[in-house]
Amino acid sequence: MRWFYTLVITLMLLCIGCEWHLTSSDNESEGKVVVERYDRIQSLYLTTGDFSALQQMNTGYPQQTRTLIEDVLKIGKVNEPEINIKLLNFYQDTTLQTLIASAEQQYANMDDINQAMSEAFERLKSMLTDIEIPEIYAQIGSLDQSITVGNGLLGISLDKYLGKDYPLYLREDYGYTDSQRSVMTREYIVPDCIGFYLLSLYPMPHDRSLSQMDRDIHIGKIQWVVNRTMNRRVFNTLYTRTVGNYMKNHPDVTVEQLLKNNNYREIR
Repeated sequence: MRWFYTLVITLMLLCIGCEWHLTSSDNESEGKVVVERYDRIQSLYLTTGDFSALQQMNTGYPQQTRTLIEDVLKIGKVNEPEINIKLLNFYQDTTLQTLIASAEQQYANMDDINQAMSEAFERLKSMLTDIEIPEIYAQIGSLDQSITVGNGLLGISLDKYLGKDYPLYLREDYGYTDSQRSVMTREYIVPDCIGFYLLSLYPMPHDRSLSQMDRDIHIGKIQWVVNRTMNRRVFNTLYTRTVGNYMKNHPDVTVEQLLKNNNYREIR
């Protein structure tokens, strides 16, 4: 049996030395969604300059790293010379180092978010059977975008969900209103993920100009579906109620038909 124990120890060492990633797609057959912890590798590089962490960012998470550099931070192209040094230097700002530390502390454990995300996507798939679950990952931005969507990926910027009373959010130079800060909390991560993902699949039409009411109704449709997906009223606006009344009066309309219907006059 010595060979068996040797094999077990070897596998344990491999698990410790190399991170085994369980992605959303890996767990889809089980109905389980796991948020990839890209932020941990990112924070290791950005706080220590660890070269192995940088290698893992570039080889294990190439698209996430490209999105971070080019779309979130907008500091250059991922293939530019010295872009890694530029990325490291960008985060040496005291405020950003504080954000990294706070995010890693508050989100040391994300089991509750994984569970809520799994349940939400399960409900969403029961309404939209053909929808694909994106690969979801956590990152740390610079207080810009909350959620990024594209290329089958959905990124959560943890720095935008540190709590409504987080000291940096209260500073006047950041200009966050009470209303904005009220949704910068852990509880809004899953609803925001569902909402932004749906908006990427069912965007506002670009073939005509829209009135503000048309735009509000479109967002109302998305938020109404998010409420159903979350099984609670996360959003309670005039336009989510308008959509709710429309669906109540049209019981034969499916969620997919609602999301595809951009005849906003019909929904008003």
